[in-house]
Amino acid sequence: MALIKSVRGFTPKIGKNVYLAENATIVGDVIIGNDCSIWFNAVLRGDVNSIRIGNRVNIQDGTVLHTLYQKSTIEIGNNVSIGHNVCVHGAKIEDDVLIGIGATVLDHAVIGSNSIIAANSLILTGTIVEPGSVYAGVPAKKVKDIEPHQAKEMIKKIANNYLMYASWYKQE
Repeated sequence: MALIKSVRGFTPKIGKNVYLAENATIVGDVIIGNDCSIWFNAVLRGDVNSIRIGNRVNIQDGTVLHTLYQKSTIEIGNNVSIGHNVCVHGAKIEDDVLIGIGATVLDHAVIGSNSIIAANSLILTGTIVEPGSVYAGVPAKKVKDIEPHQAKEMIKKIANNYLMYASWYKQE
């Protein structure tokens, strides 16, 4: 069973139909919506400030979510896929977003809806990613626009796949 730990009077709240890998760690002021999956070695550290996660969010293996004490929070919308080994630190991620493998998203960044952050990209502190765009690089820059229906199709496919993957583990 995942490590779910209270700290500073905050106990994580987990929605319905959520898969938590056995070695996922969820600490403190964390609220996870419905139909989410938190994968192996993911760490959601709500010890110094809040982490809010919407519905149909998958946080893949090795990802770390953390914030700055009294200065930043994490807000993740609905239908978001956060790839393997991502670091999200005190940022806002709107609905229908894909964060690629190994990306880093720093404090006070805002990732607009229907956007894709390419693998290994670095979103600097305070960056505003326009809705419907693809950002890539170190530091990340806008590389192109993406049609909302294209973004949603890709993002929903990944989110649906992760619901299916999670169901395999629940059957065990």
